[in-house]
Amino acid sequence: MPSANSQQGPLSAGKTLMVFFGMTASGKSTLGQAWAGRHHAPYYNTDRIRKELAGLRPEDKRPDAVGRGIYSQAFTERTYQTMLDQAGCDFASGELLVVLDGSYARRADRDRVRAAARAAGVKCAFLFCRCGEDEVRRRLSLRARDPEAVSDGRWEIYEHQRQTFELPATQVGEDDCLLVDTEQPVEALLQWLTAQFGGGAGPSN
Repeated sequence: MPSANSQQGPLSAGKTLMVFFGMTASGKSTLGQAWAGRHHAPYYNTDRIRKELAGLRPEDKRPDAVGRGIYSQAFTERTYQTMLDQAGCDFASGELLVVLDGSYARRADRDRVRAAARAAGVKCAFLFCRCGEDEVRRRLSLRARDPEAVSDGRWEIYEHQRQTFELPATQVGEDDCLLVDTEQPVEALLQWLTAQFGGGAGPSN
């Protein structure tokens, strides 16, 4: 089952920004979208926002090299900022929960989310999604055969992330992160998240 590095307690008492993050094929999008759907909450995915900013359709393939094109650090930061801006508008309009989904591989990127949450007066929680290497290979193989897949993640991207990903270090200031084993059934993970955060974390409507 998933493991928690800190006791978060229910987040239903106020507005909450939840970030599902991790390496490619870690299951963050499947779980993040399912959690948002369960609570009828706004959901923003970096793959979709990135391609919208580039004038592309979500299913358009852009196998750019690591750190190049729409996957450069500058474009990634623009993507993350766009998501934060949209989340801010949602909270201002009365939403109680907003879900972000992306790699957030650098501690600096996660810290910017924390700073934005503090400035907006909302709580922030990070769900670090992970799975075994065999499962990553299986998921990437399925994705490669899916013409409607949005993510351009592939094995070489995973290998790069495995070497460079700044893992959440809860003992030095990232105690808002929970570790989630996404090889569990999605429904079981949703039930676990409900136990961690309370069943009322959701929009006001």
